[in-house]
Formats: sequence, structure tokens, C-alpha cells
Amino acid sequence: MKAITLKAGRDKSALRRHPWVFSGAIDKVLGDPSLGDSVEIYSYAGDFLGMGAYSPSSQIRARFWNFGEKKNIGEDYFSEILDLAIEIRRARGFDIQNKENAFRLINAENDGIPGCIIDKYGPYFSIEILSAGAEVFRKIIFKLLVEKTGCTGILERSDSEVRTKEGLPLRKEVAYGNVPTEPVLINENGVLFDIDLWNGHKTGYYLDQRDARKRIGELASGKSVLNCFCYTGGFGLYALKGGAKHVHQVDVSKEALKIARDLVLKNKLPTSQITHTQADVFTYLRQCRDKGLQFDLIILDPPKFIESKDSLNKGARGYKDINLLAIKLLSPGGRLATFSCSGLMEMDLFQKIIADAVEDAKRSAQIIERFGQPADHPVKTSFPEGQYLKGLLIEVE
Repeated sequence: MKAITLKAGRDKSALRRHPWVFSGAIDKVLGDPSLGDSVEIYSYAGDFLGMGAYSPSSQIRARFWNFGEKKNIGEDYFSEILDLAIEIRRARGFDIQNKENAFRLINAENDGIPGCIIDKYGPYFSIEILSAGAEVFRKIIFKLLVEKTGCTGILERSDSEVRTKEGLPLRKEVAYGNVPTEPVLINENGVLFDIDLWNGHKTGYYLDQRDARKRIGELASGKSVLNCFCYTGGFGLYALKGGAKHVHQVDVSKEALKIARDLVLKNKLPTSQITHTQADVFTYLRQCRDKGLQFDLIILDPPKFIESKDSLNKGARGYKDINLLAIKLLSPGGRLATFSCSGLMEMDLFQKIIADAVEDAKRSAQIIERFGQPADHPVKTSFPEGQYLKGLLIEVE
């Protein structure tokens, strides 16, 4: 029997169905489990807690597959998980058979496959595997996905450095069928996007901002819009389609901006009402401040500033600096949509940072909306770490 026993008093999170067991919580390891092996997990008193995947070199030493039931973790288990995920997504308006849409089918721990992300882009799937347990069953997952969806191809994008913490090699390859190297066209709420599955962000694109992009389109009519860290211009496309007076897109990546320009043409939007600038966003905002420029609507969707607890303070300063600069550029009655995708940045802290930025800018503002992950990126109530995306819409006087 391969099993782990927790230290006395260290089973409280497991009893609340939190899926992670940290190395410091383990008392004994039995049966010499290897990387990714399924193990039975017991409390110090000997009570069975659930089945988990073992990872001997990670701080997260085990990730629960299930709770309270001794279950064989194999093809039947993953078949049930995928069937449920497909049905749940369908009930929430995400059709697995639609050849033009894009959404998340499996959101890691929140959908029962720890460390595994499965995103659908038209007839293709892009999969990221970050845990030892999911790595062991990757071929079973691929096989079931093909059987249940009839997809054209599966790309494995397990190329994140996070895998090294689990003792896993980096991998980026076609796992099934054919996956084009040219961009894949998707239709999101009537807006067309070209998705680079091989080189795009994570599995290809920021699917988690779908609802926020749509909301920006609803707010943009007649407005002067500044879209910072625009990447391939998603927020800007929605703003332009929503009737923005002018959209200014800023990003440091020349390649991303080229795609952004091409997407304006692909969506048959007016090129005279949008500009694209390659620049460091912090520098660009300071230049706008020095010129006395103002905007009616600003979007701040920066990359992750906080990678670990050690970088929390530095990242918090970065969020404050960028928001302070943006708030100073808002016209009276202007609005700022500001986001953080750092999982270690809790909403309370994020809101305090924005409040401090408003104070330092000598402005008065109200929070009028909050943003989060869409319905295809669910968060288990027992796993608050799954709520990584947060955003606020503020309005200044």
C-alpha cells in the first residue's frame, strides 16, 4: 500500500476539502511512492481522508484526487470528470461542439484534475499540465478528450517553468491529430480573434477576461480609451466595436501589436479611431502625465507582478505605482478598469492599494463594479487559491 499519514492536527484543511498537502504536514510516507503515484491519505489518528497524487520534490507534497472514498484513479475516474465538466459548461452556455468558440473545460483543482488546464479553441484543445499526478495520466486524458469531443487536434503546452518544481521536464508538442502553427480563428461575442496556440499566453490567450472585455465594450461609447498592457488588443477591439471615440493601445511587444493591428482589420473596425504604441507602460503613462493628457476610460491589465510571497511587497508597489499614474490621467467622471492576476494578491489588499493610489493622486473615487473569473473558470469554495483574477471599476470625480 502506498500511503501518507499527516501529522497530528494537520488534517484540518483536508477535512475542509482543501486539495493540497504541504510537505511540512506529513508524518509518514509508506510504500515508497514515486513521482505522480496515487496514494491513500490518512490522518494521524488513522482516519482515511482521500486519494491523492504524490510529488516527492514539491512543497505541495500531495494533491487530492478525491475525498472520503477509496477509489481507483484511472480511466473511469477521468471519464467521469470530463463528462461532468462538459455538461456543466454546456449548462453555462459553452457548447463543446461549437467550432468557433473558446473556453476553459478543465480548471485544474476546481474541476477535479489538480494542476491540469484544458482550454478549447475552436476544434482544438490546448492543455497545460503542471502537476506530477496529471502527468502520469496525461495520455488517458488525451484519449478520453478525443473520444468525448471529436476534436481535430490537441496541443500540449506543458512548457512553464513551474513544472520544474514538480521535477517534470518541459514539453510542447502535438498530442493528437493536427494543430496548425498559423493562428486559429475564434469568435468571442461577435469579436474575431486570431489565437497563436503554439506561442500565445499560457495555452494561447487570456480566456479569463472574456466577461470583462464585453463589459468594457458596453462602457466605451463616445469615450477616449487607453488600453495598457494591451497584448493583442482584446479590450481595445471591444471598445472600438462599442463606439469609442478613440482607442489608444500600448504594449511593449512588437509582435503582439502587429496582431492587434491585424485584428482591427479582420473585425472591419475603423483604423482611424485606434492607435498602437510600442512602449513600456510605466514610461508611457509618465509621458502622458507630463503632456497633460486625459482619458475617459483606462484599462490596466498588467502581467503577474507577484510570483511568490517574497515578491509580494515589491509587486504591491508596482500595482500602486501603475494605478497612481493612471488615476492622474482620468478626466472628471472618468473610469479605470484595473486588474490583478496575481493569486497571492487578495482582493482586500488590492482594494487597499487602489484606495492608497486614489489618495496619493489627490482624487476622489468610488468603486462601482468588481470583476472576476467567468463561469468557465470556476472556483471551489474549499480552494480560495483558485480565485486568482480580480478587478475593480472605479469612477473618479
